Amino acid sequence: MKNRANRLINEHSPYLLQHAYNPVDWYPWGEEAFEKAKAEDKPVLLSIGYSACHWCHVMERESFSDPDIAAAINRVFVPVKVDREDRPDLDKLFMAVCEMLSETGGWPLHIIMTSDKKPFFATTYIPKLSTSNRIGLLELTSRMKKLWTYYRNDLLTTANNVLKDLSRLSDLGDKEVLPSTVMNDTFLQLSHQFDEEFGGFGAAPKFPMPHTILFLLNHYTMTGNNRSLEMAEKTLQSIHQGGIFDHLGFGFHRYSADRKWHVPHFEKMLYDQAMLTMAYTIAYQVTKHDLYKEIAQNTIEYVLRDMVSLEGGFYASQDADSEGEDGRFYLWSYDEIVELLGLEESKLFISLFSVEKEGNYYDEASGKKTGKNILFMKKPLSSFAREKNMKEADLKKLVAVMQEILYAVRSLRTIPGKNTKILADWNGLMIAALAKAAQVFEEPRYYTVAKRAADYISRTMMTIDNRLMHSSGDDSVKIATVDDYSFFMWGLVELYETAFDPDNLMVAVNLSKGLISHYWDKDNGGFFMTADDGEILYVRQKELYDNAIPSGNSVAMLVLIMLSRMTGDVSLEDKAHEIPMTFSKKIKQTPAAYTQFMIAKAYEEGPSYEIVIVGDPSSPATEEMIAIVHQEYISNRVVLFRLSEGAKDEILSVAPYLAEYKSVNGKSTVYICKNYTCQSPVTEIQDMLRLLDIEPARAA
Repeated sequence: MKNRANRLINEHSPYLLQHAYNPVDWYPWGEEAFEKAKAEDKPVLLSIGYSACHWCHVMERESFSDPDIAAAINRVFVPVKVDREDRPDLDKLFMAVCEMLSETGGWPLHIIMTSDKKPFFATTYIPKLSTSNRIGLLELTSRMKKLWTYYRNDLLTTANNVLKDLSRLSDLGDKEVLPSTVMNDTFLQLSHQFDEEFGGFGAAPKFPMPHTILFLLNHYTMTGNNRSLEMAEKTLQSIHQGGIFDHLGFGFHRYSADRKWHVPHFEKMLYDQAMLTMAYTIAYQVTKHDLYKEIAQNTIEYVLRDMVSLEGGFYASQDADSEGEDGRFYLWSYDEIVELLGLEESKLFISLFSVEKEGNYYDEASGKKTGKNILFMKKPLSSFAREKNMKEADLKKLVAVMQEILYAVRSLRTIPGKNTKILADWNGLMIAALAKAAQVFEEPRYYTVAKRAADYISRTMMTIDNRLMHSSGDDSVKIATVDDYSFFMWGLVELYETAFDPDNLMVAVNLSKGLISHYWDKDNGGFFMTADDGEILYVRQKELYDNAIPSGNSVAMLVLIMLSRMTGDVSLEDKAHEIPMTFSKKIKQTPAAYTQFMIAKAYEEGPSYEIVIVGDPSSPATEEMIAIVHQEYISNRVVLFRLSEGAKDEILSVAPYLAEYKSVNGKSTVYICKNYTCQSPVTEIQDMLRLLDIEPARAA
């Protein structure tokens, strides 16, 4: 019999609704829960997770659905559930608390605190019953009851110390100018951390960290350092070969549990699809290797097929679990593959994708093989083709047929659920990636989908006073974070540079006003995570660290520089210049932790380009000029388009200085400024290439 619904039944978050029929007396985050805790003299148990999280599902099934566990929790605590995707501010704050108290982090995240929100205990996953290395939820509840009753002063001392430490975390130290070596220092740290055998950086678990790859590609183009390109390409190829990539339905899983990229945690996050699409697109732009184009387009195929709402926004994630098991949807037995592909035909597929009779997938708890297989390649397709004495193109066609057969059968399985929230920040990243892919691959369809998503956000998640919401619909989180603004602004700038619709640029400029007005730290510089009229808990957080997702400050710095160069509003770049000084102390300690920031810093230092094309958009000469700036990787550049004289041009309302930019002798004309120095306008392609330092043979 189904339990009675708890208070979460009135919420709209898919993650909270997954817990709406738990016997745990859950409260959403809000004053009602803390007032109850105060009235009943109980601590608060805060549980933070997200709908695609495997171990969150495990706790929901084994503990929060158990009547005895629930009764114990309800007796001792006031339990509160938070969806980290709805409240990234709370998630980031309490993750910092967890790292202070337990030196670990991750989800599900659990914090125990007082009724006045002072935390004194933190951990991640809690099993139902105690194991050799983890306290169980029943035992923890019993211990906390005793500690709260008899040793409360000790808990309060811990809580007060945590608050002091949080206050110290917000102290970024004195402002300093970063050393001129900071870019090279970043490269050297990454080179030291690089996994020479399998790509990526550091040990397991491994996250793709696409902004680090983007930094390396940019560093290579600016310095000619082949080591940067080698690290980027090795990582991109290893990620694609691994089980972290879905070789049947495409798209990337969130991270790899091992250093070889073979064993993923199976959830698929929109931000990973976006940033990895961007990384593979730029890799193609830099190297012209078709493999990277194929991977980028396959990833986009997954997003367009499975992650687009009817209204046009992009869904947040796809779950790891189906039928109660992590990765069940993606795993295959040896016999299944033989039966579906045939005894002889399957041999090639089994060899290529490392399929074993006893399975290559290990149970996480026992470490034993499960009889199931993750599909991954131990070597590139090109190497495998040489070993089999086959042409790579022939092998690719043959494998594609087999992949289609397995994909069709897999589609009949129970498909992992989707988190259908539309989040402004992650949508902004996907819009940016699609717009960039539309430019580089000359694919208008990508622009159309990206523009539709941007229009949806502008229409439903923006207010008339340049404020942005974090999410859309009835469950909308009204106040956005700095990530929402900066990521969406990035998407809008990329959209403008794709089709040169001035409306996209105007929306980005308007959002920059809202961002600066409500998030800028007027005393110390940099952007706070939350708005000045949002909920402030302990401290207003300010972050630059580029984690699995780049930081809002890093992207804001890049976008403000670009908008300043495009519009002529130098005040925007002045704000951008303050960000490195604000965070200089932290950056100097570990520069490799700030790779998205380093991309913005490289733009600030230059060389940089401002490119203005004037002409008839339907003219072949104009189209060729636009194609060059779209398809060639030009570090640190912005590009604007101005209609020929006589045509009404709305770009002048955003960038009025462009009124002076005219075509020469009625021809398509390009104006190029480099490092604040403008050259004479040119009308010939070879002159344009020369001014942009592009080899004619490459552009051809």
